[in-house]
Amino acid sequence: MSETTVPLASGSSATVVAESATARGRRARIALRTLQVVLALFYGIASALPKLIANSYAVDAFHEIGWGSAGMYTIGALELAGAVALLIPVLQSVAAGALSLLMLGAFFVQLIVFGGENAATPLILIVPLLLIAWARRGSNRELVNLVRRRA
Repeated sequence: MSETTVPLASGSSATVVAESATARGRRARIALRTLQVVLALFYGIASALPKLIANSYAVDAFHEIGWGSAGMYTIGALELAGAVALLIPVLQSVAAGALSLLMLGAFFVQLIVFGGENAATPLILIVPLLLIAWARRGSNRELVNLVRRRA
């Protein structure tokens, strides 16, 4: 919070705490959390679910990549795990980073195997994921402390 000295009509002055900074920070936290929920829903429902239920489009795509059903189920499980972890405060930064790496791999697969078709989609998804990873980087310290206590 920032403080400002404001002159009063009586000739004295008073220190006023800027509530706008507090409100702005609260709105930013809400927006970031909303973004995490939206991305978690996207990865869980739109991306992981078709792979995990062996949707014909996903089966065909992974067959074309050459990874088969094992690759499809593995990527689907990783996406689902990332989606869930985005919603767990101590895992949110690590999850966003891991999903970013997964999207980087998806970009290269789209570029190499599919000739660049839909290659922009993973790159677009990396941007909010990196924002979350950076903004929630404090949770990494909490995770390390938690792991150390358990070890």
